[in-house]
Amino acid sequence: MTMIRSAAAAVASAVVLVVGIGVAVVSTQSGKSATAGKPSVAVFKSPTCGCCAKWNEHMTAAGYTVNSRDTTDMNAVKDEHRVPSALRSCHTALVAGYVIEGHVPQDVVAKLLAERPAGIVGIAVPGMPAGSPGMESADGFKTPYQVMAFTQDGQSRVYASK
Repeated sequence: MTMIRSAAAAVASAVVLVVGIGVAVVSTQSGKSATAGKPSVAVFKSPTCGCCAKWNEHMTAAGYTVNSRDTTDMNAVKDEHRVPSALRSCHTALVAGYVIEGHVPQDVVAKLLAERPAGIVGIAVPGMPAGSPGMESADGFKTPYQVMAFTQDGQSRVYASK
């Protein structure tokens, strides 16, 4: 009987996130990865985007478990998670209740998770700046860029500069 209760509790603690386009990602209630002790990251990307795969590698190298899902309707994902139009990039990730839009460095994701600022629902690197994670070049060229924080109603502010 105890094993049945334990199994039921484990199943009950699973959260299934279904995005309006029929993509599902399963994680634990706490969002913690069992292997790294860091939250798991659900990434939604176009199946043809190479820089998104490189960003996934960046996050994996930092100890995150990345669950990547290809979709052909990225606007539906961004709309579902209220990513402001001016802050959109090529991929959208979900981690520990936050939206991570575009080529946000893992150290800024870690800062967000540590600080948990009031009212902030996500952070974004608009566009695809050269030198950001996943957008590195062989010559090492980097463009300075800002990581923007945004609220549920679409307001934004600078969260970090790189």
